[in-house]
Amino acid sequence: MRINGHGHLLPEPHQVPKFMKDKKLFSIDNDKKFMRQGSWSRPITDPSFFLKEKLEWMEVNNIDRGVILNLSQVYCNGWERQDAKDAIQWQNDFNASVQHNNPGKFTCGFVVQPKFMKDALLEIERCVTKLNLKLLCLPTHYLNDVDEWVSVADESCNPIYELANKYKLAVEIHPYDGAKMIKLKDQNWRFHLVWMMAQTADTLHFYTLNNIPNKYPNMRTAFAHGCMLGQANFGRRVQGFEGRPDLFEGTEHPKNSLGHPNLFFDTLVHDPYTLQLLKHRVGVTQIISGLDDPYPLGEMESVPGSYPGKVIDDAVELKILTQQNSNDIWSKNVLKWLG
Repeated sequence: MRINGHGHLLPEPHQVPKFMKDKKLFSIDNDKKFMRQGSWSRPITDPSFFLKEKLEWMEVNNIDRGVILNLSQVYCNGWERQDAKDAIQWQNDFNASVQHNNPGKFTCGFVVQPKFMKDALLEIERCVTKLNLKLLCLPTHYLNDVDEWVSVADESCNPIYELANKYKLAVEIHPYDGAKMIKLKDQNWRFHLVWMMAQTADTLHFYTLNNIPNKYPNMRTAFAHGCMLGQANFGRRVQGFEGRPDLFEGTEHPKNSLGHPNLFFDTLVHDPYTLQLLKHRVGVTQIISGLDDPYPLGEMESVPGSYPGKVIDDAVELKILTQQNSNDIWSKNVLKWLG
């Protein structure tokens, strides 16, 4: 069995609420060529952004089941409370309908906005008890009441983790909004190629310092894109912790969560030697398949030289992974994360 632990899906254009289109919060062109948000637009580069074509794509590529995350464009950072509440409920309802109508094919996530904590906790309750969703999706950072960007590993988010722990949820942490956080010119895809990786590493830093995996032992957390810079940065974090202990009072040593059984990382690192580092850092048991389809930064056959699962196959060919490792990454490990 092959399970893709990191995929995305767009609604049909007519399924996007009118208020979101009218306020330019998010929309999809009727010809399905672009998604839009304010003055931003992004080409829809593959038919499998949509449900019918996604199922066909999965069959062609021998993907038995897909984990569908929420829409990164609709994390609602900086939105008004009511707009955020309505948009979040809409996308969670959409994901629930996909899972409900295709129970053998999809496990779908739901999202909350930590800035509006009361709404976030009520939405977790609704999604778990009413919609039967068991995968909580969180951005690496959110914009708080005083317009500061805060990691979701900050103690302000503890109520979310307490509820996730109560319901024994799987959690996915995924980066976005780097262009809003970093005052650099948006060119050559720098925010996706470099800064998204840095955002994820930043949240892993605080996730482990604040001992979240042990404080909330019933939930299991996966970091997107292998948290590749977090793996490469491990030694520097250790050096800093031990060299300046005065800056880390009341926190946990980074070594104490290395390879933790409730911390998972997906394979979307684009390079078998980076996957090798991930294997040595956390162990094969903590690695899950992740294709980030259907984006061109995902493992898509529409990108020259790429196809779904290429980095895993390359690692097997180079003897970085065994075939049994590959099988576990595609199935057993994903199921362990999802619970």
